[in-house]
Amino acid sequence: MKDVPIGAKGSYAMLVGPQHLASQFKDAILPPVFATPMMVLAMENAALNAIREYLEPGESAVGTKVEVSHLAATPAGQWVRAEAEVVGSEGRHLAFRVAAFDETETIGTGTHERVVVDLERTGRRLEAKRREAREAKEARGATVVEAPAGPSGRP
Repeated sequence: MKDVPIGAKGSYAMLVGPQHLASQFKDAILPPVFATPMMVLAMENAALNAIREYLEPGESAVGTKVEVSHLAATPAGQWVRAEAEVVGSEGRHLAFRVAAFDETETIGTGTHERVVVDLERTGRRLEAKRREAREAKEARGATVVEAPAGPSGRP
């Protein structure tokens, strides 16, 4: 990883659709508003975009901590923009200030942390964890069900 300067910024925008509403994917009793987990997703993507140019080939950065306040409701059909700024960097560990906005106001603020990882090493660790879980299930006599492959071809 190249040195990431304090103050590096990134953003991410998304159009709020029915699939992003709390009432659609959490519980129908909730109002049809932009869900907090989707706001966090936008903030995390903004943080990744802030450091993307500093990552070496074969590297990525995974989220390790999120602390946010969801300040205002957003209906479907509005654009949400998240912004992230690097406020701390120590080795592979990065800290961000994050905020999200809809078309009229600030809807969320907070902090976020990520750690830079080697994708090949992470893949090996995940495969070992899958193997360990499968072996533990087999030892208990449980039925082992493999997860479907994701976009990368891996579960």
